This record gives sequence, C-alpha cells and structure tokens, in this order.
Amino acid sequence: MTKADLVAIMAKTAGGSKTAAEKAVNAMVGGIVESLRRGRRVTISGFGTFVVARRAARNGRDPRTGKVIKIPPAKVPRFRPSRSLKTAIR
Repeated sequence: MTKADLVAIMAKTAGGSKTAAEKAVNAMVGGIVESLRRGRRVTISGFGTFVVARRAARNGRDPRTGKVIKIPPAKVPRFRPSRSLKTAIR
C-alpha cells in the first residue's frame, strides 16, 4: 500500500475529499516524525508504538577493500506492533 492508496481509503471512508485526507495523513506523519526527533515515543492504541533506539558503535568491513572500518553509534526508529495488530495478521 502506498501513501496515495491510504489517502484514497481515508477519503472514501470519511466521505471527504482526497485533499483533506492527504492533509490529515501528512499531519499524522509529521507529528510522529517530530515526536521521534525529540526522543519521545508515539503510541497508537490498537496499532503499535514507535520508539527511538540507540545502535551501538561497531566494526564493519568495506565491501570493496575488505578493510575494517568503524561504524559510529546512531539513533534509529523502531516500531513495536500491538498485540491486537499481531493477532489480526496471524
């Protein structure tokens, strides 16, 4: 499913325009991104939780040369599905 598909489903379900549905999707995604950027978790009941996790520094290999390189630590987004979402998929 693409963003356009989601916008079309939201517009049809809510009985509104695609423009309004697209604004709603953009606002939701923007809110999630901003909260994660600030280090906060985002929980959507019945769907799951978005969190920011820390990835430790580690050694890797340059695929061209095979030389060992140092990969710095990083913050990465993670998603934990809710129990009801897991059940719905099974």
